[in-house]
Amino acid sequence: MKLLAVFINNFHSLPPESFQRFLALTKLKKFSSKEILTKTGETPKELFILKSGIVRSYYTNEKGKEYIRSLFIPFSSTGSLGALVSNRPSELTYECITDCELYAINFKELKNLAVVDKDVAVMYANALERIFLLLEDKIYDLSALNATERYLKLKKQIPNIESLIPQYHIASYLNISAVQLSRIRKEIYSK
Repeated sequence: MKLLAVFINNFHSLPPESFQRFLALTKLKKFSSKEILTKTGETPKELFILKSGIVRSYYTNEKGKEYIRSLFIPFSSTGSLGALVSNRPSELTYECITDCELYAINFKELKNLAVVDKDVAVMYANALERIFLLLEDKIYDLSALNATERYLKLKKQIPNIESLIPQYHIASYLNISAVQLSRIRKEIYSK
């Protein structure tokens, strides 16, 4: 629970009573690799904080090809936030790529708590701001960085990424083909 407290306090330092109220909404759950947290078309109920493992969000086109939108590593929040906020079906699937431990939080109860607890409301608002900045950064990366630069940035964020998830997931996340990823890696490691 100490790591969860540190994670939450990065957004806003919660007084002990507010943290206890927040903690009462959380359940630590274990998921196996390939287990789905939220499916496309499903209206989610829970937001997650990733304690261990890697989660991906992806969409599938009409031909069945998957495109990874995000990779989530510990300690980060995950889940279909857009679907939770708007109470509509998710446009993405959230899947554990590895075995994972996640804190599951009933989103509706969290929003209700934020209405009555000012500190939880501030923490929630700050978390939303951080998520917005992360998405803005991702859009910038896809617009301004070439594939090699995106790969190097990913390697800086998750140095051992190749030993954690399949290469085709890395390529999909970078929005490139597996062949292009292989060429990039060969070029980098030959220097």
